Amino acid sequence: MTDDLTAALRAAERRLQAAQLAADADALDELLDDRLIFTGGPDGGRYTKQDDLDIQRSGRQRLSQVKEEDLIVLVEGNTGVTWFEGTLEGAFDGAPFAARLRYTRTWVHVPGSGWRVIAAHASPA
Repeated sequence: MTDDLTAALRAAERRLQAAQLAADADALDELLDDRLIFTGGPDGGRYTKQDDLDIQRSGRQRLSQVKEEDLIVLVEGNTGVTWFEGTLEGAFDGAPFAARLRYTRTWVHVPGSGWRVIAAHASPA
């Protein structure tokens, strides 16, 4: 069963990356837990799920590239952690950016809903 959950978590992480690239707030709404706290971003701030969805819907952030270079996935019970390393390019508030980043995401598996991000942190790689 752990192998199935690990494969499902890897797939959820990749759906999250695709949703970020597409600025797909509806897909992100399904992948982000309502209790999400994200730390990092361009200003090192702390953000909620609603903050993230608002940024996507407003167009303040537009990604042109999400390139995964490394992905580690760990599952323990109904909790999972993903460690993403890669390059993101795009614009934030109209200013172009390109950065090599590391994301650590903590996920919870919700029966009937699948994996959802409950905590995340990003830092320069």
